Amino acid sequence: MALIKSISGIRGTIGGPAGDGLTPLDIVKFTSAYATFIRRNTTNASNVIVVGRDARLSGRMVLNLVTGTLTGMGFDVVNIGLATTPTTELAVVEEKACGGIIITASHNPKQWNALKLLNEHGEFLNDAEGKEVLRIADAEEFEYAEVDALGREQKNYTYLRRHIESVLALKLVDVEAIRRANFTVAVDAVNSIGGVAIPKLLEALGVKNVVKLFCDPTGNFGHTPEPIPENLTAISDYMKQGKADVAFVVDPDVDRLAIIMENGEFFVEEYTLVSVADYVLSHTPGATVSNLSSSRALRDVTMKHGCQYTAAAVGEVNVTTEMKRTGAVIGGEGNGGVIYPELHYGRDALVGVALFLTLLAKSGMKVSELKKTYPQYSIAKTKLQLTPEMDVDAILEAVKEHYRNEQLTTIDGVKIDFADGWAHLRKSNTEPIIRIYSEAHTMEEAEKLGNDVKQIVQQLCNK
Repeated sequence: MALIKSISGIRGTIGGPAGDGLTPLDIVKFTSAYATFIRRNTTNASNVIVVGRDARLSGRMVLNLVTGTLTGMGFDVVNIGLATTPTTELAVVEEKACGGIIITASHNPKQWNALKLLNEHGEFLNDAEGKEVLRIADAEEFEYAEVDALGREQKNYTYLRRHIESVLALKLVDVEAIRRANFTVAVDAVNSIGGVAIPKLLEALGVKNVVKLFCDPTGNFGHTPEPIPENLTAISDYMKQGKADVAFVVDPDVDRLAIIMENGEFFVEEYTLVSVADYVLSHTPGATVSNLSSSRALRDVTMKHGCQYTAAAVGEVNVTTEMKRTGAVIGGEGNGGVIYPELHYGRDALVGVALFLTLLAKSGMKVSELKKTYPQYSIAKTKLQLTPEMDVDAILEAVKEHYRNEQLTTIDGVKIDFADGWAHLRKSNTEPIIRIYSEAHTMEEAEKLGNDVKQIVQQLCNK
């Protein structure tokens, strides 16, 4: 069993003793703490909190507990039912609510679930806000409403339709161009809400030929849900048959988008954001933002358009904060997360699909041909195991000193920018390891760079 408490929410496995998993008692405790935080901090006059969930097997149970707790705290709940994470974010704004809870463990396996916590803007809590929720929970510093002040629940299942309508209304989404292209599109939605959302979006975009794999929203995931190559053999094999122009793969809550090319090869998650950003910048020049562990390709594409790129600390809330500061027109994360402020500040696979299909239709290229037009990079990942008594912060300080003559970024661990690549070292918040990400023009070069940096860090540790 596992229970992970972080600023972005509460994530854990279902079952087991209280405090050792996401049990009913833990769900009530952390929902109560969140409601207390919202009551103290919201600037909205509303008394409403929006709740949505993905299709996980435990989703209905968790939803009932969350809804009951919020009404017990005196809040009115708008229950939007099965919904993507970006749909829930949009619903918070539409309802003029003072917050929202998304019941999803994102790409974790089916035994996991989580409470993702939103503010009144439909955006994730920041570091200080998340820590305050955890403090309130630890102190059990909450008080429930008396009988005459109990909240009420209202069901509103229209928000997916409204979300799709909002995507279609974006100026850079060209429905007619997509319709004329007559694409055949395959979809793998890992048997969660994306199995409803993405086909409905494609239909609205004029795509008549949709092939569905794992699109029944039962919560019985057809494969390990993280949208990375080793988990996507079925749809990759289908694409190798040459029966579709492109395949879209989403995670259970539909905020990450992976693309598979017509030949069955992976477009690579990093290039979801790169390609969409290239299209957006060609029409609306402006700043871009991604996190420190995302590909340098976004920086290159941004500079090609004569615009400014900035890197943020890892984490969606950090990216959106930097996007607001720089007035970025597009941003996101290299895990397939596209953030397009024209609609909202949240990773949104529906926006990614619509913009990418517009780009593909207007380019007249195959997806594999389009991929070749972008700067080519590969990212490798490794880690360094530490003993619990080691001072990770001291080790990272030693790394900064060792590489003092290189370009360093220290807002989130240490990132070392070399002429032909980079390495990013971050300490884990949950285990005694340092994660090492490295990028170069080929995977072999990226792996060598990462291993070289790892060796230096090991030597520093031995000192």
